[in-house]
Amino acid sequence: MSFRIKGLPAEDFQHLFALSDEELAKQNAVRRMADGRKPGYPCRVSLEDSKAGDELLLVNYEHLPVNSPYRMRFAVYVRKGDATYDKINQVPEQLRSRMLAVRAFDDAGMMRG
Repeated sequence: MSFRIKGLPAEDFQHLFALSDEELAKQNAVRRMADGRKPGYPCRVSLEDSKAGDELLLVNYEHLPVNSPYRMRFAVYVRKGDATYDKINQVPEQLRSRMLAVRAFDDAGMMRG
């Protein structure tokens, strides 16, 4: 059985990097420069950890925009200039090195299993 792992769409975030910090604040987002922590901040686009000096945005992302009790928004980091991770049968290191919670939803947004 094959599986696909895909990061968030880069095009949804790249325009935000051109905004001033004041404009970002109006969108409930903040700009950060990554420090040297290991692991780094998890970019949800490239599914790679940040490195010291990387420009990041911390934004609120609605990942399940359905009319359901499971509708959810959460804060995510995105890194400037990254392309969307999209691979079949491969798990990126970022996901192999952290504890994960996995949820499955049907087409109507209802939780299964």
